[in-house]
Amino acid sequence: MLLAGDGLRLNVGLLDYTLVAIYFVFVLGIGYMARTQVASSLDFFLSGRRLPAWVTGIAFVSANLGAVEIMGMSANGAQIGISTFHYYWIGAVPAMVFLGLVMMPFYYGSKVRSVPEFMRRRFGTGAHLVNALSFAVAQVLIAGVNLFLLATVINAVLGWPRWVSLVVAAAVVLTYTALGGLSAAIYNEVLQFFVILAALVPLTVIGLIKVGGWSGLKEKVIDTRKGDGSVTATVSDQLHTWPGQALSGFESPVWSVVGIVFGLGFVLSFGYWTTNFVEVQRAMASDSMSAARRAPIIGAIPKMFIPFVVVVPGMICAAVVGDMIHLKNSGATSDYTYNDAILLMMRDILPNGLLGVAVAGLIASFMAGMAANVSAFNTVFSYDLWQQYVVKDREDSYYIRVGQVATVAAVILAIGTATIAAGYSNLMDYLQTLFGFFNAPLFATFLLGMFWKRMTPTAGWVGLVSGTGAAIGVFLLQETGVIDLPGQGMPFVAASAAFVVDIVVSVLVSAVTAPKPVSELHGLVYSVTDRSTLQGDEDPTAPWYSRPVPLGILVLVLVAALSLVFR
Repeated sequence: MLLAGDGLRLNVGLLDYTLVAIYFVFVLGIGYMARTQVASSLDFFLSGRRLPAWVTGIAFVSANLGAVEIMGMSANGAQIGISTFHYYWIGAVPAMVFLGLVMMPFYYGSKVRSVPEFMRRRFGTGAHLVNALSFAVAQVLIAGVNLFLLATVINAVLGWPRWVSLVVAAAVVLTYTALGGLSAAIYNEVLQFFVILAALVPLTVIGLIKVGGWSGLKEKVIDTRKGDGSVTATVSDQLHTWPGQALSGFESPVWSVVGIVFGLGFVLSFGYWTTNFVEVQRAMASDSMSAARRAPIIGAIPKMFIPFVVVVPGMICAAVVGDMIHLKNSGATSDYTYNDAILLMMRDILPNGLLGVAVAGLIASFMAGMAANVSAFNTVFSYDLWQQYVVKDREDSYYIRVGQVATVAAVILAIGTATIAAGYSNLMDYLQTLFGFFNAPLFATFLLGMFWKRMTPTAGWVGLVSGTGAAIGVFLLQETGVIDLPGQGMPFVAASAAFVVDIVVSVLVSAVTAPKPVSELHGLVYSVTDRSTLQGDEDPTAPWYSRPVPLGILVLVLVAALSLVFR
């Protein structure tokens, strides 16, 4: 057993502080330099659409490499084991490839500045306003998660009160995002991606060495338990990805597979990756249609390997770190939760120097996640709410100032919503619930509207509202005890209900309302858009790795192979 120290305070030395300080200097320096590239609102909100595919591809995955990945997924690894891999191989990679091959041509080709703006062109102002408002609320809530975890790390490292840590962490993100806009966020996300890997790879390797490798880890895994002593996941559950009852929350193996494939793999995954402007914004900043299509596919390559340096450390912690075993034992009490898995690993196994790299990596991950939320929020607020409904037809510099003010407001609001995140012992439950509320119905509306020209503007906003209401209804039924969906069952069911209700309501409403003229749907609906428009500037003679379709096929083959090996 690895020796557990007293509390989560890390034994940080001068070298560690120096490494963290150097990282912050680079972060703020990038923000200052990116400021010189901001000459228009397009520069501030979409980097002038001039970034190469490899930059936007890395930023695409780095923007998601925040609270969900580092703390949330390691917590799930500690609690339920390798079935957490489904969040990547079933719940991310296929949707990222679909986004690149099928949906990015519509986003990029239509020259919209945001996902809600695409909704306005396809469905009108009703669906646009619903989408813009719900997205803005979601980003503030999710930014609060990243900020809460960033403050937790600073608290663990320096011992500062959490409220002080919240303010300091928020100030750093605010500074470089307000200075350089999306370019500052993207360039920092590229830097942060490599800093995060430099932190997580040694943590995983050293942890595996200490437990005797993969075979040694499998021998040390024990049943995980809830606070009441009941079993959350058996040893067998933790060492196999299928049928994944501990992940889905369903006792039936059949329903568990259905829940993971449909609820997570289709509704939640496609709903998040294909319609979430936080991710899509990075691809939209690319310098060409081909680059925009390749960006999410390039991001999918590291995405499929990230669970090995995020989920596996959580499993190591749950198996061998004393505090986590104390947490899991029946009837035990502990000050720690599964969210502390990564910090416990860092505290107990990393020497000085490497500890500084790990701390910088964690801070980088949370800053990347929060900056992504904030930069997406300021774009939607400025373009889709303020310019569309409040103050129209002002000079370009005016909307840059609005975006900067919106950035400040988003960070202040995130400080408040961080207190909500503090109330969840496993943040994946909280985040998946939010995705079910906001992304699942949006994906249903997008899917139907993009492939069915008969869908009407009225159906667009009515379907969105109905789908969101269905997800909230499932949540309230669960919270009031009317239904009992353990584990991840509630987010999966809520998302599935939102998707189905949205589709049904949209079809019914479309049957009794008038559609838009076909002449207004070019570039917005697949059946009435020229193939040349969808392919854009793609060169059919370019090497296979420079073309979206061959690259996407390779990624799908690789992820299928990984799924078979770790079944």
